[in-house]
Amino acid sequence: MFSPPAYQQHLARPYRKALLNALLIITFFSGLLFAWINFGRDNFIVAVAELVMATYSITLFFIVRQTQRVEFWAMAYLFPFFSIMMVAMAAPKSTVNIFIWIFLIPIVAHLLVGRIKGLGLTLLYIGIAAAIFFHRFGDDPEMMEPVILANIGVLTLCLIAFSHVYEITREQSEQRLTRQAHSDPLTQLPNRAHLQSRFDHERLRHQRLASPMSLVLLDLDFFKRINDTHGHAAGDKALQYFANLMRTAVRQTDLVARMGGEEFCLLLPDTNADQAFVVAEKIRHKLARAALDLEGTPVTLTVSGGIAQLGAGGDTLDALTRSADEKLYKAKATGRNRIMS
Repeated sequence: MFSPPAYQQHLARPYRKALLNALLIITFFSGLLFAWINFGRDNFIVAVAELVMATYSITLFFIVRQTQRVEFWAMAYLFPFFSIMMVAMAAPKSTVNIFIWIFLIPIVAHLLVGRIKGLGLTLLYIGIAAAIFFHRFGDDPEMMEPVILANIGVLTLCLIAFSHVYEITREQSEQRLTRQAHSDPLTQLPNRAHLQSRFDHERLRHQRLASPMSLVLLDLDFFKRINDTHGHAAGDKALQYFANLMRTAVRQTDLVARMGGEEFCLLLPDTNADQAFVVAEKIRHKLARAALDLEGTPVTLTVSGGIAQLGAGGDTLDALTRSADEKLYKAKATGRNRIMS
């Protein structure tokens, strides 16, 4: 089954940017508040650290608003935020109440950087917090009561488990919705929306490396006859058959997409028009040589196609599609079962 590539999955998480912005604002104002409180209690180390974090947070806020590298800046926020949290816990004048902040770590880490990095950050900083706790209060019999330690430990484990399981479930739901939005339900091929996204990605690569890229439009010949003669279920079977045939005829780096109806598209990176013609001809010959069994009746399918190369045929997906479609029309007009480049 078609799955969106990693680059697209990372772009599909705008909630993380909104959450990070909210946390940066909260950190700024809470940093000022706790700095004022700690200056009043002569806890200068913690007060200065919180002022630094407040300043850093408001600076990050203006950076994050203009960037797409949300995960990078989330890590740039979490490491100093959690580290200053550890400094506050280790400060001799800090009370035991400061340790309640560890319960925030798994929730924030998982929401901002995902299940793998979030779990790593969680285990690292909760481990550090535990070491600080035992170093400061290990000699205090009241703090070392088994019931107190058990309550803290179980609650911490619950928060880690809940955050991790939630993030796994959320990622799976996001991937499923992305697949549905970017794939054709009948053939399971990428649809035009995904083709546009992939084209934009490949065009940037083309601009960096000056590598060729071609687009091929393929349209099954006389497809309406199949629906009229054998029914729409047979037509669906023919479309699925052709989709599977194309999948086996191209490279993993190529993209096969369904444009709608009986029209399909090949996006071929690192491929000029002459090379694309060879690929399209391979598909055409393979389709024409094999008969498809439609309810006991062998039916031979043929396909016509048109080719456009990035640059010569245009610089946008719409322009390339128009250019390839003009050549496809000529292939249809001159007898079908042929590729025009």
